[in-house]
This record gives sequence, C-alpha cells and structure tokens, in this order.
Amino acid sequence: MFTLDAVEESQPKARTHTPGPALRFVAAALIVRNGEVLIGQRRADQPMASLWEFPGGKIEPGESAQQALARELAEELGIRAEVGNAVTRIRYHYRRGNAVDLQFFAVRDFTGEIDNQIYQQVRWVKLAELTDYDFLAADRGLIKDLAAGKLL
Repeated sequence: MFTLDAVEESQPKARTHTPGPALRFVAAALIVRNGEVLIGQRRADQPMASLWEFPGGKIEPGESAQQALARELAEELGIRAEVGNAVTRIRYHYRRGNAVDLQFFAVRDFTGEIDNQIYQQVRWVKLAELTDYDFLAADRGLIKDLAAGKLL
C-alpha cells in the first residue's frame, strides 16, 4: 500500500542554487605614445603583487566602460584621457574561481602629467618588449598580440 509519506519522500528534492564565480567587469587603457605603451606594476600589498598590468579598473553600476576608464585614469594617474576605440575584450577565469571581463581601449591623447597614485612603478615600454614583463594571467594573450604588432 502506498502512503502519502512515501509519495512525499520520493519527490525530487529542491536543489539549492550555488552562485557561480564572481565576475568583475573592468575597463583598461592601452595608453600609447611614440610606439610605447604605459604599464603599471602592482604593489607588494596588492593581490598578485609585483605583476604588471594596464591602467584601468572596475566598471561601476551606471557607468559605461569608457566613463569608468576615464574616471580610473584620473584617479590612478592624474590624467584626463580621451578614451578611443575598443581594441579587444577578454573574459578570463582564474583558478581560484573568480572571473574578469576586460575591455581594452586605445588612449592616444591625454592632458596632464602622469602622476602615479597606485602602482609600485609605471613604465613606458616598446610594444615589442612587452613579453619581457611578467603580466597578470588575464593579459598574457593580449601581450603576445601587442608585441607582434597585431592590435595597435
């Protein structure tokens, strides 16, 4: 004989939804002048310390990627940048479970002097020499393309 309890126990159990990896949306600048691009080295007190990256940062709610990038460049480097065309977009999943959606834009014009506010150091580097630097994992494919002259 079938009882109501037996029927309830045989129903599939509700699955709990486990959130996926955190996805951060970031805008980054390829600030170019005279065949060189500006890169920054992360400080020792930051995650992924001493690795190199391109200036930029998180896109806040309500901002376009270009607005976020202009804001970040003003905060990080003290410049007023003319954010140009989108160069590429990369979605990268780190081993620890986080993910980043990176939008890269060309910046060929800016006003003001570079005033490093957040990096251990910043450098102007020839595109062909980018592979000599230890970049964040998310940037490494882009670095190869830039060094080979494929994007700028």
